[in-house]
Amino acid sequence: MSNIPIVDIDDRLRLIGTAHVSRESAEVVKQQIGEWQPDVVAIELDSNRLAHLQNPEKFDDEALTKVMKEGRTSLLLFQSLLAIEQRKMGMEAGEKVGVDLLAAVDAAKEYNIPIELVDRDIQITLKRAWKKMKLREKWRILYSLLADEPDGEDIDVEELLGDGDLITQLMDELRASAPGAGEVLVDERDDYLAGSIQDLRGEKKVLAVIGAGHINGVKKRLQSHQKLSQERWDELRSVPSPNPAWKVLKWGFPIIILGLFGFLLMQGNYEELLAVAYTWLALNAALAALGALLARGHPLAILTAALASPITSLNPTLAAGWFAGAVQMKIAKPTSKDLQDFLKLDSFGLFWSNRVGRVLLVTALANLGSSIGAYLAGTAIIGTLLV
Repeated sequence: MSNIPIVDIDDRLRLIGTAHVSRESAEVVKQQIGEWQPDVVAIELDSNRLAHLQNPEKFDDEALTKVMKEGRTSLLLFQSLLAIEQRKMGMEAGEKVGVDLLAAVDAAKEYNIPIELVDRDIQITLKRAWKKMKLREKWRILYSLLADEPDGEDIDVEELLGDGDLITQLMDELRASAPGAGEVLVDERDDYLAGSIQDLRGEKKVLAVIGAGHINGVKKRLQSHQKLSQERWDELRSVPSPNPAWKVLKWGFPIIILGLFGFLLMQGNYEELLAVAYTWLALNAALAALGALLARGHPLAILTAALASPITSLNPTLAAGWFAGAVQMKIAKPTSKDLQDFLKLDSFGLFWSNRVGRVLLVTALANLGSSIGAYLAGTAIIGTLLV
């Protein structure tokens, strides 16, 4: 008898809880679609994740450049770190991650049954998780991921069927240390999945394929027959606004620094102006370059970070890491094999050894170093002038 949980909410709504690395899950999904013949198959995916599952190797220079320019490097790194464990389990189990979801898509197509993607956009989920986590939570998650060394034992797929959503499983283990991320990745997604399925129903016969880690939460919400309010939908589909104080700091800090430069220039205090300029240039350049160096960037990428940081730190619409990452990508151009290897994410070391990973890391760490350098230089300058 199969261990795959199958739950009938009523005679026109059935849930299948799958493991995303389980061939058995994929076979049960195909069997259920063929035998139950639903009017629609609801799948725990969004359009971006579906596109990636169907064409995992579609990741080119243009996409990488877009990620850097849109400031999504940190989010991509966060997503990649979470995916390392999921992909590692998938490969150890002998299946690629998402085999169950792709089986649902293929089987629905075979029987000419429409599909509906009922999960929230992955970018919104990651942004909400990142913003809801406090700094100590982010550190705890990164530390847990990096400190978790493989023990060499194979993963028993059958044991995973009790919680097939491996990202949710990972976050459940970290919920005590990162409640903000757990709320977004588990509770909010349960709300979203249940709400999407409920809205989809009408008079249709619906078969929903979701990770087993969500099965209890979604079942409980659907059995209550309570629809999500519009306010709750709006909340789940939005990214929390940044703290107004951060926006003031982001724009106010460069204005203050430029104002101080202008004031010293108007006063004719050239000696003080040179000292202030040297402090700004030295700290910005040194720490941005250090970030690129820690990412093992090419010497020209490190130099670019150093040269760009003193300028970009005065312009909130630019970032030193963008330029350093672009140079890194130009000089050490990723190959198709680099892209394929990185997308496996079977080792944290890929961020340094793989060309794609290194571009992302150079971008992220150069930006981080530039930000720290600007803060230290700015406070040092203001402190000196106030004495």
